[in-house]
Amino acid sequence: MLSLIRWLSRRGLPTLHALGTCLGWLAWLTSPTYRHHVRAHLAQAGHGPQVRRQAVAEAGRMVAELPWLWLRPVGRPLGTAVQWQGDALIAQALDDGRGLVLLTPHLGCFEVCAQAIAERFGHRAKLTAMYRPARQPWLRSLEETARARPGLATVPAALAGVRQMIRALRRGEAVGLLPDQVPPDGMGVWAPFFGRPAYTMTLAARLVQQTGAALLLIWAERLPAGRGWVLRVSPGPALPTTAADDEALQIACATTVNQAMEQLIGACPGQYLWGYNRYKQPRRAHHATGEEAAP
Repeated sequence: MLSLIRWLSRRGLPTLHALGTCLGWLAWLTSPTYRHHVRAHLAQAGHGPQVRRQAVAEAGRMVAELPWLWLRPVGRPLGTAVQWQGDALIAQALDDGRGLVLLTPHLGCFEVCAQAIAERFGHRAKLTAMYRPARQPWLRSLEETARARPGLATVPAALAGVRQMIRALRRGEAVGLLPDQVPPDGMGVWAPFFGRPAYTMTLAARLVQQTGAALLLIWAERLPAGRGWVLRVSPGPALPTTAADDEALQIACATTVNQAMEQLIGACPGQYLWGYNRYKQPRRAHHATGEEAAP
């Protein structure tokens, strides 16, 4: 498998995206569970067959472009593969020195966001990105190697990772996370997402509340014919500051974050990862570490 990934990493993006289209439809044809999730989630959000066809192909392209991103030499910049819209918002937030929380949903090429931010702004402030380690040891090792880049640090989705993010924000640095990723049990609340309750992390809001950091949204739209991506940065939502109690406040904040994610997804629904099981029950977290326990 590693040999195949290395071979793919040397192909151009147009070739990878063409292969990815085939990969997406292969997954659709061979996985009933995947088909069920895509159909159900698209229907929940009010989208039909046209968006479904695009989403199946784009999901395959997302997977196929990973070798190019993960194994890209550190000394080779993204260059013209990335275009920016709204990057001045990031610059201003870093100038303010309060720390910066960047949120991106499973939309477009979310993997390129961290690399592009580190490449453009890493000389000013490191980006700490939270991720969920793969279960397969070989893939976990590959991810860790691929994400070890100048100006970029990664932390696991666990209590230790949260502590590192808080320290980074207090140093005036940036952190990034996927707020539509289902957190372990006890680390989220139930809040509506496209009209259906979804277990939603409270971490995004708590980071802002505890550190006073700025909040921005970012996502990378995949351009056709392998031309790269457009990174779109926009202001984050105004989070509620008062409620009857802390639980009610976190539900209100999670609802606000979900609404912001819905708006981003609505701008390009064909590039959202509708096959992700957004409405699943959360897993238990290990009492001592906060990491997800095995099922």
